[in-house]
Amino acid sequence: MKMFFKDYRLVSIMAFSCLFAYLLSFVFEGQVLYSIIDVFGAQTHTYILSAIIAHFAGLFSCGCFIKSPRMAKLAMASGMSVCLLSTVPFFFTPSAFWLAGLIVSGYAGGCAVAAWGYFLKAFTPKNERIKPCADVLILSNIIMIGINVVAMNASHFIGLVLTMLCLVIGAVFTWCMPTDETISWKSENEKKLPGNPKKPMTILFLFVAIITVNSGLMYQVINPAFKHLTGLVSWYWAVPYIIALAIMRNLPMRAKRSLMLYVGMTMIMGAFICFMMMGRGAAEYFVIDTLMLGACGIFDLFWWSIIGEMLDYAKNPVKVFGIGLSANVFGVLCGNVLGITVTSIALPSAEVAVIALSVVCVTLVILPLLNRQLLMLLKSHAYLTAYSSMSEKQQSAIIKHTKMLDTLTERENEVLQLILSGKSNKEIAEALFISENTVKVHARSIYAKYDVGGRAELISTLLKNQTDA
Repeated sequence: MKMFFKDYRLVSIMAFSCLFAYLLSFVFEGQVLYSIIDVFGAQTHTYILSAIIAHFAGLFSCGCFIKSPRMAKLAMASGMSVCLLSTVPFFFTPSAFWLAGLIVSGYAGGCAVAAWGYFLKAFTPKNERIKPCADVLILSNIIMIGINVVAMNASHFIGLVLTMLCLVIGAVFTWCMPTDETISWKSENEKKLPGNPKKPMTILFLFVAIITVNSGLMYQVINPAFKHLTGLVSWYWAVPYIIALAIMRNLPMRAKRSLMLYVGMTMIMGAFICFMMMGRGAAEYFVIDTLMLGACGIFDLFWWSIIGEMLDYAKNPVKVFGIGLSANVFGVLCGNVLGITVTSIALPSAEVAVIALSVVCVTLVILPLLNRQLLMLLKSHAYLTAYSSMSEKQQSAIIKHTKMLDTLTERENEVLQLILSGKSNKEIAEALFISENTVKVHARSIYAKYDVGGRAELISTLLKNQTDA
């Protein structure tokens, strides 16, 4: 049974990777699409923005009508079929069918991506979803690189054929995925979360949307500046992204992944500063692209895996997964519009860098608030340094090194340990054979002695004092 579980997880990863490779290489700012548009001298912005808007709509709305595993499987398979048909007009000269094809494939692709949320939840245990999320992003980008090399250096039509082949292979893998009673589709962790999950999800959506504005600027400002380096761009563009994903995926569980978000922000700032100060040669491209795409890898895995863990607490994972990822697309869309505007008025690179740095500054303000909310929502997530995974010696050292206004009583220490293990007030009351009201009294006393406002701030404060003891 265990092998059965792992096999279907691999099948679902393959199915999604093929679908996502198609979207990355064609619909969503793909180099195959850009190559075809360049050949025919068509209006780039109309096609690109239309595809992104349609993709956003598909991700955001899919959960409203896909509410079962069978419907999710059908959405993935039919979505790939629709994308396949919608890509055919691009073998011919530009027409209204191009725009219609991008809108249809963008929407259908968005629905298919969101639908995978069911299978991510079913085939991967809680707290382990960072790895399959990394796997699909790495594999789809490797496939995309291969397609880009062909499209940009050999033939854009062959590249288009390869994107369609991805859809065919993805559809085959999709039909191999089960939806029957042999699979447990409901997680035993589906329960009411401490606090209101809507608030951290809203903050996460805001954080993702704002930080990815810089991705849109990258597509419209940085990438065109190095367009002349066709051979280099075709294969190197996503390499730093893949490397960053691989590093983040394989970090030890005890590693402070949350600190990597600040590293990522520093890399984005470095990329735009270098773009402002450096030339437009191959060496400069290596530096700028490495910084920018490496940061993208760090952030993408962060929100993909966070959203993946949220699926355990959702009756409809398609809705949570789709809306969560739509924040990324919305940010790219805003960045594209901003980038197009910046390009049209010929804004100097120094001013573009100022805009990018301003975006990073806004996200720096949001990040501590987001971290506090997620500590309560997903206290065991790999990016959030789980207290419960530490040894008793480490836990004691953390508490010992955290300043208090007054010493805790023996009972308060017991309540504190249970709070930090993720127990609710009711569960603490049952464990200590006291009333829930008494637990609340002890909890308020603990918060007062640590000078914090609640559980999230308490956990955040204690985890700042981690030690290797």
